[in-house]
Amino acid sequence: MMSLEQVHENLDLWGFLEIGHHGVLPTAIGNVNVKTLVMTWIVMGLIILFTVSATRNMRVDRPGKLQLIMEELFQFLRGLVYENIDPKKGAGLMCLILSLFTFLLFSNLWGLVPTMMSPTADVNTTLGMAIMVFLLVQVLGIKYKGAKFFKHFIEPFVFFLPLVIVEELAKPITLAFRLYGNIYAGEVLIAVLLALIGLTATFLGGFIPSVIWLAFSIFVGFIQAFIFTMLTIAYISQVTAEHH
Repeated sequence: MMSLEQVHENLDLWGFLEIGHHGVLPTAIGNVNVKTLVMTWIVMGLIILFTVSATRNMRVDRPGKLQLIMEELFQFLRGLVYENIDPKKGAGLMCLILSLFTFLLFSNLWGLVPTMMSPTADVNTTLGMAIMVFLLVQVLGIKYKGAKFFKHFIEPFVFFLPLVIVEELAKPITLAFRLYGNIYAGEVLIAVLLALIGLTATFLGGFIPSVIWLAFSIFVGFIQAFIFTMLTIAYISQVTAEHH
């Protein structure tokens, strides 16, 4: 039986581990995981290809399959936004919510392709996205409530200020590690299956274990993309609601 390190080396058909120090390249702004960076670019390219194909030559009388998928996805997310946020405020957020869910879904599922990796299996990606959501929530809170936004930090008593600060800071951390943990665990399990099955599976580029784990991993990918998006909507709803 192979070790996990041997499995990862055998699956590294694209030579990412040979770049820098085991795939990590030092730069002026810090260490960069080359494989995560390349996989993120590929996912963004796939999303552009999908959305352009789905929205090109749109028709009302005979919509194509991709157009129907895109319309159903948009209507589903719009329903979630409008149920939790004032439609006047939520309409301007639809592009962000749709882009967020689509990127998470494509990222989560991309790791199921043999020899590929989910960008969301790297904590740097999920933490960056969680911090983006955290900053967005603060900006929207200030935009819609002004100085009154900071009032909830000292309610119902000023003594709760440290607890509220900890609660606010915990939101991006839990958001990031929940997504990272679930996606990374799925990819580790695939590697474990490869290590157990041995050379035949390795020759097939991980196809056999991926098939075994495929159904559940697709479910987990959808669920985690939905949870991240739903929590983002909930956080925005809290700071934009009139009664908050």
